[in-house]
Amino acid sequence: MTTQQNQPGGKDLQHSQSGSTGQHTPQRSGRGFAGMDRERQREIASQGGRAAHASGNAHQFTSEEARLAGSKRHQNAAARANATRSEATSDENAEA
Repeated sequence: MTTQQNQPGGKDLQHSQSGSTGQHTPQRSGRGFAGMDRERQREIASQGGRAAHASGNAHQFTSEEARLAGSKRHQNAAARANATRSEATSDENAEA
C-alpha cells in the first residue's frame, strides 16, 4: 500500500482524512447510490417515482383514504396513552 504526499507539511493523505478531530468531512466511497452526490440521488429517485406513477404501481391517497388513515392514527395514539395511564395506576395500586 502506498501513501500520497499531497498534504502540506508532509502528512500523507490517508492519515489526514481519517482523523477524528471533526475538521474533515467524511469522503464518500463512490460506490452505489449512497456514494453519489445528493442532486444525482434526487434525479434518480424522481425518475423512479415518475415511472411508478406511469405504470400504475404508485398509490395516491384520495382525500377520504387520508382522512381515514389520520383518524386511525389518532385513535391508536389515544389508546396507547390510555394504556400507559392505566399501567401507571395499576403500578401505584400494587405498591400500596
